[in-house]
This record gives sequence, structure tokens and C-alpha cells, in this order.
Amino acid sequence: MTSDPTVQPVPASVEHQVDAADTTLHNPQWAVLSLGSNLGNRLETLQGAVDALEDTPGVRIKAVSPVYETEPWGVEPGSQPNYYNAVVLLRTTLPPSSLLERANAVEEAFSRTRTEHWAARTLDVDIVSYQDVVSDDPVLTLPHPRAHERAFVLVPWHDVDPDAELPGRGPVADLIGAVGGTGVERCEGVELHLPE
Repeated sequence: MTSDPTVQPVPASVEHQVDAADTTLHNPQWAVLSLGSNLGNRLETLQGAVDALEDTPGVRIKAVSPVYETEPWGVEPGSQPNYYNAVVLLRTTLPPSSLLERANAVEEAFSRTRTEHWAARTLDVDIVSYQDVVSDDPVLTLPHPRAHERAFVLVPWHDVDPDAELPGRGPVADLIGAVGGTGVERCEGVELHLPE
């Protein structure tokens, strides 16, 4: 007589294998994503994006930056609400194109609409870098073509990876020195959580 395997305790060795799965997946790559929101409940939206990314097969979030409040980029001052911005570091077995599809799907899940360039948005998910890939593919340029100019990307990225380098541009710390941190304020008492 065989017992029902669904009621057996999971052996510790199996639990360990599952916990270590993201290190044994075939050729996982590091990626850096930037999150931003300036419409609706900004913090709730950013946390939802973190959770949705972590729920993606082949993606494991390794670090989430502090949240920063930043002035909108590329528009008239005062014409839009301020953003909450954060950066996530992740390991993924997805190729860049599939990671982009997932990022776009997460944006759409939070009612992101693309009406005009630099428009206010419920959620913006950008791939800042993917391993050491440098590509001028117009669908997904890597690294992000304006990341080196954006303190709202560089400052939180530096928080979670002080030794980070933007491929083709150099150390993030040096890039922050070049652009400065004006208009980027850390939100004390506001934080995002890594999914459990």
C-alpha cells in the first residue's frame, strides 16, 4: 500500500534545492531595473511592481533600493506631480527581450498608458542594464541610453550596489558626481520590501 505523497513532509534536501534554484538555473544574468510612479498611490504601485517582477518565472530580485522622491524629468517644473523612484537588482534567466515584455506587462497591469512622451504615469519600468550587454537595438537599447544622465536612477542604484558600473559609461559613483543629485530626495520612513 502506497501512501499519498501529497501529505508527506517535504524533505529538507528538496527544500534546500528549491531555495537554491536561482543559483543553479542555467546561466542567470544580472539586470538592473528602474521603477517610477507619479500618479495614484505611488508607494503601493512600486511595491506591486516589485511583487509582480518577483512572481515572474526565471526572475529573482536580489535587492531593492530606498525610495526617492524626484522631480519629473524632461517637463516644465510644476507641470506634473513628483515621482517616487527606486531601483531593483535581479538575477534572471530571461533574455533581454523577454524581460522587456514582462516589464511592459507589469506597467500595463498598473494601467500605464502611453499617450505622449514624458507624460505622467502610474508606473514606469525601465531596464537600465542587463549584465554587460551593449546593444543599439531600437526596441531595447542597452544600457538605457539616458541612464547616465539621470540621478533618479543612479543614486538609488548606488545605494544597493556601491561598486556598480554602467556598461560603456563607467562607475555609477562617478556618473553621480557628474550629474549631481539635485531634485532627488530620499523618502525617510518609506520603503519597499523584498517579497518573501
